[in-house]
Amino acid sequence: MRSSPTIVWFRDDLRLADNRALHWAAERGPVVGLFIHETVGRPLGAAAAWWQRRSLNELRERLPAPLIERRGDPRVIVPQLAHELGAAVTWNRRYHLTEVDAEIKSAVGATTHPGYLLTEPWKITTKSGSPYKVFSPFYRAAHAFLVDDPPSPLPVPEVTAANVEPETLPAPDESEWASTLGRYNCPGEIGGVDKLHSFDVDHYDNNNLGAPSTSGLSPHLRFGEVSPATVWAEVRNSTENAEQFLRQLIWRDFAWHRFYHLPNMATVNVREAFNRFPWEWTPRAKPSSTPRAFAHVEMDVEAQHIGELAAWQSGRTGVPLVDAGMRELWATGSMHNRARMVVGSWLTKNLGIHWRHGEEWFWDTLVDADAASNPFNWQWVAGSGDDAAPYFRVFNPLTQQKKFDASGTYIARWVPEALTPLYPEPMVDIAESRKTALAAYKDISD
Repeated sequence: MRSSPTIVWFRDDLRLADNRALHWAAERGPVVGLFIHETVGRPLGAAAAWWQRRSLNELRERLPAPLIERRGDPRVIVPQLAHELGAAVTWNRRYHLTEVDAEIKSAVGATTHPGYLLTEPWKITTKSGSPYKVFSPFYRAAHAFLVDDPPSPLPVPEVTAANVEPETLPAPDESEWASTLGRYNCPGEIGGVDKLHSFDVDHYDNNNLGAPSTSGLSPHLRFGEVSPATVWAEVRNSTENAEQFLRQLIWRDFAWHRFYHLPNMATVNVREAFNRFPWEWTPRAKPSSTPRAFAHVEMDVEAQHIGELAAWQSGRTGVPLVDAGMRELWATGSMHNRARMVVGSWLTKNLGIHWRHGEEWFWDTLVDADAASNPFNWQWVAGSGDDAAPYFRVFNPLTQQKKFDASGTYIARWVPEALTPLYPEPMVDIAESRKTALAAYKDISD
C-alpha cells in the first residue's frame, strides 16, 4: 500500500460497483474522488444536467472517500490537483473529448480503464481493420467477442479515504420544468440497481407502447450508475428473450463506435448526399426549456417550420402518437423507443424539418441524452446516417398507433382529448407529406 493518494476522476461512471478505476485506486492506497463540471465540449442539456446533479449527490454520500467537485477546464484542473496532492490519477475511459483526455494523460501519466461500453472501439473491426458501418455484421462480431470473453463485473472495493478535504460547489438554480422530473425518475446507482433487479426480461418488448415492458435502464447506463457489463452478466443467461434485450446494448456500443470515428456526428450528415436534402433549418434557433420553443429566434425570421417545430415540441401536431411521445418526453424526460422513431420520422420526413432541430430538442429534454446515441439515432431515423433506415421508410403514425398501441393505453394517458372535438386535424396531410419526402429523397439519390 502506498501513502500517496490516487485521484479517481469520475465522469460518466457515477457508481461504486464494477468501477475499474476506483478498484485500481483502492488497491494502491488512499483514494480521493474528483468530479469536474467541464467547460470544454458540448454542455449538458437541462434534463441530463438535472439527472447528473442528483446522481453526483448520491455518489458523494456513498463514496467512502472525499470527493472534490470543481468547474472548469480539466486540462488545467487535473494536473494542478495531482501536483498539489502528489497524487496519481486514474479514470474510466470515455469515447468523446478524446484529445482532451490524451493531453491530460500525457501531462500526469494517468492510468485508464474500460467500463462505459461492452467493447472498445478499436477491438471490433472488419477483417481489414476498419470500423463497421452496418449494424448486422457489427452485432455478430461484437456478440461473438462477448461470448468468447464475457464481461466479469467487479465488486465494490474496500476504499481507504485520503486525508483531503472534500469540496462541494453550490447547486445551480433549477427551472420549474426540471424539478418535475423527480416524479418519474430516481437518479443514482441505488435506483439503477433497483431497476436492474426488478426488470423482467421475460416480458421485454421495446415496441409495446401500452405496457411497461422495457428496462428503464437507459439513463442509468448513460451516467454509468450501472455498468453495461453488470447488465450483460445478469441478463444474458436468464431467458431466451434475453437476446432481444442484449441486442439493444450492442446497438448502444455501435452508436459509440461510430461516434468515436465520426466526432462531428451531431452537426454533420454522415452521408454527404444529404447535404443537398431540402430540410428546413434555422441556425439561430436554439432549444429553450423555459419557455419552450426557440425563444431566441429573431422575429424577422420568416420560416413556417419554426411554428411547426414549436407544435411538434409541445405535442400539438394533431397526430395522436406523435403528440403522446412529445408530451411523455416533456413530462418525464424520457420517451418510449417506438415513439422516438415515430416522432423523429414525422419531424424529418413529414414536416421536412432538419434532424438537427430534433436532436437539439432531445439533447435538452432527455435525461438519457448522450453524445453518441442522440445524434446517431436521429441520423438513423432521418436516413442520413450509417446503416440508416431506408429512405422510403416513413413511419405512418396512424398505422404505428394501431399496431403498437392497439388498446389505446398510451394515447389515453398522454393525449386524453384525442377522440374529442377539441383535438385538431394533423398539421400536414400524412399521405401527401410522405410523397413529398420520397420525392426529395429520390432527388438526392439520382
